[in-house]
Amino acid sequence: MKAFVHENGLLKVIEIADPIANKGEVVVSLKVAGLNRRDINIPKRRGDAQEALVLGSDGAGIIESIGDGVTGWQIGDEVIINPSLRWYDKSDAPPGDFEILGMPDNGTFAEKIAISAEQIEKKPSNLSMLEAAVIALSGLTGFRALFTQGNLKAGDTVFIPGAGSGVSTFMIQFAKNAGARVITSSRSEAKRQRALQLGADRAIDTNGDWPSLLQNETIDLVIESIGRATFNRSLSILKLGGRIVVFGATTEDEVELDLRKFFYGQYQLYGSTMGSREELREMLQHLEKYEVKPIIDKQYPLEEAAQAFEYLEKNDQFGKIVLTFN
Repeated sequence: MKAFVHENGLLKVIEIADPIANKGEVVVSLKVAGLNRRDINIPKRRGDAQEALVLGSDGAGIIESIGDGVTGWQIGDEVIINPSLRWYDKSDAPPGDFEILGMPDNGTFAEKIAISAEQIEKKPSNLSMLEAAVIALSGLTGFRALFTQGNLKAGDTVFIPGAGSGVSTFMIQFAKNAGARVITSSRSEAKRQRALQLGADRAIDTNGDWPSLLQNETIDLVIESIGRATFNRSLSILKLGGRIVVFGATTEDEVELDLRKFFYGQYQLYGSTMGSREELREMLQHLEKYEVKPIIDKQYPLEEAAQAFEYLEKNDQFGKIVLTFN
């Protein structure tokens, strides 16, 4: 089968052996896989690693074979992959053996994947295979950040810097469904307009003066994923005693923090990453209840995965990028 791998420091499509369903596993014939920012960071972390690693965390497809001991599934069932490995119940932090699919385990950028039956969920009937392939990592990340860690409630105002990311496009919809006021930002006027069309109440210029632009807003919650470029700016517009949740850092990881200002402001800072199977299932129920549709920006055939990576690296997308399989 064909797979997009990182091998000897290079990204390429190669032929690898078809996987086999061992005890407790199923083999899923993948139809679509979704790109995430971690996919472009993994090759940088692996450097010149010689072993071929199939990248990718998100995907949707059809069960092709079933290993011993698997119950509740049949060949032909349409499923999505849960990339949050071995984190089953909602908790303050993931368990010690938690990992994300796509490193060190082979991921979803291949025509087939063998995976524990504990890591698949029924494809939502209201979503196409294309749409279903992108909901798990981004949707789960946004759902936990907003509700489990951020404790978002109806009537709250949430600020989400960076309107165009896949996670942000989910969070705008989730937060509006929950009855919150949503403010986001982007340097791109086109992305700001699309965020408004998606349901955001306001979309401000990332390069603008945030305290001035938001002086008449009471920001209860900030969901941060950008890092040094925006963290302290986000903190500056948060109400006293407000909550800030961090789930990523697309710019530099380290920030300078004025501790005296922070503790006098009584701010609440939370970290967040992915989420549990319990939260994924809650998110899937939310998608169905509110008929949420993921935003698909572009799709590429597997053979053009390298071009898809280049496009994601540019940060021009609004929503998700997908790979399709023959």
